Amino acid sequence: MARDVRGRAPAGPRPRIKAVAAAVAAVFALIGVLGFVPGITTHYDELTFAGHHSGAKLLGLFQVSVLHNALHLLFGLVGLAMARRVVGARLFLAGGGALYLALWLYGFAIDREATANFIPVNDAGNWLHLALGFGMLCLGLLLSNDVGTGGRPDTPIDRP
Repeated sequence: MARDVRGRAPAGPRPRIKAVAAAVAAVFALIGVLGFVPGITTHYDELTFAGHHSGAKLLGLFQVSVLHNALHLLFGLVGLAMARRVVGARLFLAGGGALYLALWLYGFAIDREATANFIPVNDAGNWLHLALGFGMLCLGLLLSNDVGTGGRPDTPIDRP
């Protein structure tokens, strides 16, 4: 493959996994911001920093708190940074999917009225975590762009 003066491969189409990871990350960042918008978040005056006492609900369904919104925003921003490389995009999607599946299990294991429910998690959020976890994990593993098939995930800096 021809290389430029710096030894990099010529720019081509963006790998699908990077584009999908960036889109998923952008949605998470957007959801994090929308959680702070009155009207989109119902009962905004009941928004607490953390815990199950927050009465605010994103889109009237998903119980949120300041911490919950901040975590979505941070997760989205980290995902945008990771989506710049194929390896990072795959790790964001597959690792984030596994994380959300663990959060789904956590939502079933805890007492919703206990202090352990600090994010907070309600039934709608718990089912959303299942869908996100499964979807992200599948995307991270299936949209591989030859990663794991003997091809190199990214061109290392130290090799021509």
